[in-house]
Amino acid sequence: MKFPTWLKLAMQGGMAVAFVVTHSLVAQAAGFDDQKEYDAEAKMMTETPQGPANQPWLQQIGGGKVDTTHYKKAGPAHVCFSNASTNNPWRVVGWTTMQAERDLHKQEIASFDYADAQGKDDKQISDIRSFVNSGKCDVLIVSPNTTAALTPVVEEACKKLPVVTFDRFVDTNCPVTAVRTIGGYAWGMVGAKFVAANVPKDGKVLVLRTAPGIDVFETRWSAAKRVFNEAGITPIGVEFTGADRAKSKAVVADYLSRVGKIDAVWVDFGAMSVAVAEAFEDAGLPYPVITGEDQEDYLQAWKKEGFKGIAPTYPAYQWRTALIAALSIVKGEPVPGPVWTLPQPAITEKNLSQYVNDKMPPLHYATCGCETMPGYPQRWGGK
Repeated sequence: MKFPTWLKLAMQGGMAVAFVVTHSLVAQAAGFDDQKEYDAEAKMMTETPQGPANQPWLQQIGGGKVDTTHYKKAGPAHVCFSNASTNNPWRVVGWTTMQAERDLHKQEIASFDYADAQGKDDKQISDIRSFVNSGKCDVLIVSPNTTAALTPVVEEACKKLPVVTFDRFVDTNCPVTAVRTIGGYAWGMVGAKFVAANVPKDGKVLVLRTAPGIDVFETRWSAAKRVFNEAGITPIGVEFTGADRAKSKAVVADYLSRVGKIDAVWVDFGAMSVAVAEAFEDAGLPYPVITGEDQEDYLQAWKKEGFKGIAPTYPAYQWRTALIAALSIVKGEPVPGPVWTLPQPAITEKNLSQYVNDKMPPLHYATCGCETMPGYPQRWGGK
């Protein structure tokens, strides 16, 4: 979950190549608080994506294309994938979705080699070097663990073969394309604006964060903080929980015991949201505003309990797009880039029914784009 900077006339990835300056350290240097990035993502949330209707994983915001004819290979492709981890439900759903996408291209894929870095930078660096040095990969897909640590090795890889990054970005423009939905600023502002609109001016807002230093979480919070500042809201606390449900619940319970009332809980990752609701249930208190994500347990609880909620999304269908991009590159077909920006819908009370699916497991993500894929729903744990 690393990010680009698209400057000047560019709104984000997918704009005309002439408009895109680079993927750089600008936002990181600005402390993950870049006004241009924030404004760009806010605008993109209002734009109509280009591409096939009802196939958001093939859509793009902006119209830039990258010429890949010099990467064209004859015959089926040898694809290699270095994954940061499968250490949270979103990544598990995404990896399952990518494997289903792989099964749709059996005639195009000669081999698909996979390495899970288990959330460790050193292991992912070693994994990528092993792939590159093997000489067996026609194209390399990378979901980086952290920006700074992975940038140098991705640049090494780019010198030897085409690279596609997705989800998390690196601080280099060497990948052929970097796949991502709109971004963390957009995600953060959606929930924060909802909170600001639904709590009193002196409302007590608790913030639960996952981990520092990961761009998506940093930019989500940066955007939310900006919205809260503009609304005159000072959070009563900002706590890191590692997205651990038990810890998240305990933190909320502790604040309730000390503060007595909480009007809203904003989270930077929806895996914590149901634990938040449970803390209020255990305390015998009415639900506050609770932001979440498109994880089914949150959507189902929101529908059942009727609390005020909203779900910004970070669609797992981008895992499909990354593989589609890789295969297009080795066929010499143009791909959106240098950033392929996918749509990022928000789930509200009005469209909630479109995403709630009681047949899917609690930790499933509704924007997987997997409903017509091989093995659905059982492959994703559904009934």
